[in-house]
Amino acid sequence: MDKTFEKRKKVVYDLMCDSLYTPMKFKELAMLLQVPKEKRDDLRLTLESLEADGKIYLSKRGKYCKGEAKRLTGVYRANARGFGFIIQEDGSPDIFIAEENTNGAFDGDTVEFTIIREPDGRSREGKITCVIERGMKKVVGLYQMKPGKNYGFVLPDNQKMLKDIFIPIEKSKGAVNGHKVVVKLTSYGDDRQKPEGVIEEIIGHINDPGTDIMSIVKGYELPVEFSEKILNQAERVSKPVSEADMSGRKDIRNWQMVTIDGEDAKDLDDAVSLVRDGENYILGVHIADVTNYVQENSALDKEAYNRGTSVYLADRVIPMLPHILSNGICSLNAGEDRLALSCIMTVNSKGVVIDHEIAETVIHVTERMSYTSVKRILADDDEAERKKYEKLVPMFELMQELSGILRERRKRRGSIDFDFPETKLILDENGRPIDLKPYDRNAATKIIEDFMLLANETVAEDYFWQEIPFVYRTHEAPDEEKIHALATFINNFGYSMHIGANEIRPKEVQKLLGKVEGTPEEALISRLALRSMRQAKYTPENTGHFGLAASYYTHFTSPIRRYPDLQIHRIIKDNLRGRMNNAKQEHYHKILPEVTKHSSETERRAEEAERETVKLKKVEYMQERIGECFEGVISSITRWGMYVELENTVEGLVHVVNMTDDHYDYIEERHEMVGIHTLKTYKLGQRICVRVIDTDRMTRTIDFEIAKKVEEE
Repeated sequence: MDKTFEKRKKVVYDLMCDSLYTPMKFKELAMLLQVPKEKRDDLRLTLESLEADGKIYLSKRGKYCKGEAKRLTGVYRANARGFGFIIQEDGSPDIFIAEENTNGAFDGDTVEFTIIREPDGRSREGKITCVIERGMKKVVGLYQMKPGKNYGFVLPDNQKMLKDIFIPIEKSKGAVNGHKVVVKLTSYGDDRQKPEGVIEEIIGHINDPGTDIMSIVKGYELPVEFSEKILNQAERVSKPVSEADMSGRKDIRNWQMVTIDGEDAKDLDDAVSLVRDGENYILGVHIADVTNYVQENSALDKEAYNRGTSVYLADRVIPMLPHILSNGICSLNAGEDRLALSCIMTVNSKGVVIDHEIAETVIHVTERMSYTSVKRILADDDEAERKKYEKLVPMFELMQELSGILRERRKRRGSIDFDFPETKLILDENGRPIDLKPYDRNAATKIIEDFMLLANETVAEDYFWQEIPFVYRTHEAPDEEKIHALATFINNFGYSMHIGANEIRPKEVQKLLGKVEGTPEEALISRLALRSMRQAKYTPENTGHFGLAASYYTHFTSPIRRYPDLQIHRIIKDNLRGRMNNAKQEHYHKILPEVTKHSSETERRAEEAERETVKLKKVEYMQERIGECFEGVISSITRWGMYVELENTVEGLVHVVNMTDDHYDYIEERHEMVGIHTLKTYKLGQRICVRVIDTDRMTRTIDFEIAKKVEEE
């Protein structure tokens, strides 16, 4: 059958390549080939196969055309369900790749592909023709040896890798069942054979403390240890601030200023000061001058560039810079002289920056404050806390006043605030989660957020108009297709969005979030709105920030933990010191495209690793609570079940097979689950009680069933 089909394909293709052939519709082609009507389904299958191979294509007028389709390249991103998407370098919309068209590609591979379908109103579909370069060279997973066999397998942690990896016994490095290992791939397999590899490292047993997090660290290839050379250089440069260091700087050590951070923060890279000047506010945002210690092209600089960002995992921080710098001389510790880059802004009563100065400074932080302490002063009116910091209380009250003005101004222009509760993990000494709770966004966290946003916008606008090479934090308008899908979806709930000609404004998204606030469908619609957004990134060109409704935005405020901020400080200092000549500008024009691309990639890597550790710890937490009941909210409904989010931010699935009191159907147009006999209905936003029945550390999933007590809305 296969041989016959291949022969038929060859006959059809040879005819279509004949010099006399011209593009024609299916019926014309069938007549030319003298194919009887009862055999035309076979011809259609043949043409579809040739089209999938990229050997012919169907024009918009419905005519089959000969010749190879245009070969394109991109990076393949797999999905755990078998299909995937190709990300193109030019920023064009992603290309959908069905499972049967992946051609052995793995997640992260650079591939060549052809477009095989361009359906109206939907994503283009492609077929991978070959793998140009493998992106996945090592895999982390669980080793399992077959009893009595001279081989074993590694079950990958990465759910996007759908096949186990075959390990010959002589390449197992002595691993035993239950070991988490790092495997170097030696063969990628095919339809008949599994991938093969050699174990390079045994991380530890799956039940050993710390093995779980270290498996994620290794899986994302996060650099952990600093070399002796880097540590020695960090120690050499981390000298106390001297008179020579302060020479030529604006000395503002007598200004009242504070750092406000979490209680456990050690790398304090921003301090704030505020005084009133008549009707205006003089706001100072003072950022650690890390570039004074990390010189361009030094070993420290190259290591920071390679890491791109500090990574904050559940039980550890993997810093961008050695601790002697990040927690020492670069940290704005209270009571010590520190070098800084300051953005000092004059802000009027409407929240508009009417004047500003960016300067190299020397500062002396008055007090190290925590978010909790400032919240007690401002929101709780805590008498003991206010007395303890009585000299600072007037400044904190002024900060809250200005913060409110700035927030209201951003809201008026359309800035979008996705206020999802992040998870705060409380771990014991062995790294096991003993409590989960949402992070508290309070008055103090909002003050710092508002002041940092204003400084970032002010610096970005200043350097944009100077027309100097710079690094911007950009966020493009949402994908048109996704926004139209969101607009269609929210119509089911009686909401609408105004979408202009090929354009949506951030204020429309903000208005939608305001409308759904407090409703049962708030969580679902907010998440869908967030998913319709593009990912923010670093670029040398300024294209604005859609989510913040800002024309100019950068990252200036965290050079201890983000490489783009460090790069920006270097540019600013070259400019302030009169070194931004043609040669220097040419240098930055040359390096910034790669710096911004690499920084965006390392940021995504860090975010994914951080997300995975949180998911893992949530599963571990609920594993200890199997059989216990919790109250939660139905956050989404699909044909396979209902997702329920608990107050501690854990989300789990009530699968339809575990809804045993009836047979339930998913009513898509109403987003409801309805029992066909009892007519019992479950809706989005409904509060229900669930019991934990299972967890899976490998897939990071949690299964619930509905508990008997159900609270109807």
